[in-house]
Amino acid sequence: MIKNFFHALVLGLSAIASAVILAAPIHAEEKKAEQVHVRGSIVNYSGSTLKVKTREGEIVDVALADDWKVSSVANAKVTDIKPGDFVGIASLPKEGGGDGALEVLIFPPALKGAGEGSYGWDLKPNSSMTNATVADAVKGVDGRTVTVSYHGKEKKISIPDGTPVVTFAPATKDDLVAGAVVFVPAEKAATGIIAHQLLVGKNGVVPPM
Repeated sequence: MIKNFFHALVLGLSAIASAVILAAPIHAEEKKAEQVHVRGSIVNYSGSTLKVKTREGEIVDVALADDWKVSSVANAKVTDIKPGDFVGIASLPKEGGGDGALEVLIFPPALKGAGEGSYGWDLKPNSSMTNATVADAVKGVDGRTVTVSYHGKEKKISIPDGTPVVTFAPATKDDLVAGAVVFVPAEKAATGIIAHQLLVGKNGVVPPM
């Protein structure tokens, strides 16, 4: 389920912002809230509202909750992925079988196990997100293939050359400038879209998930 990665991202952003890993409380009404992902570029940031032009071309207002946090991502390398690392990999099925990665997020060690599993994702049609532990990493003819494990299952995912590989990095509200690329996991409430956290592009690196 998409909400699994949403919860993992909550933990990740909280960790970056406060250096203390705390799970966000889940209230009854939040369990019922529809989870949405806003991907696009900032039109304007006013302090409590983020106006975003989505990748579909729509202009949406995202209300920022009182406890909202912001983070960014930094470039990593395929060779940074080691056995035992916990990763989030968005992927698509390949014609010849198996999955091919669209992007890879290397979680900080303290977040190992957050949102573990493999579930549908909305980066591209038919894509999935797998949050799992790297069992091994083997160089293949088309890049690197990793074997990841979650809940007693294993999955092999190839990572073609050029696939974005990132990890979490710090950011502040000063990075919320017009034109900056954002990924916002949010909730659709009766009053509109509400976000407790967001990822913003910084230093030329944009959130690939």
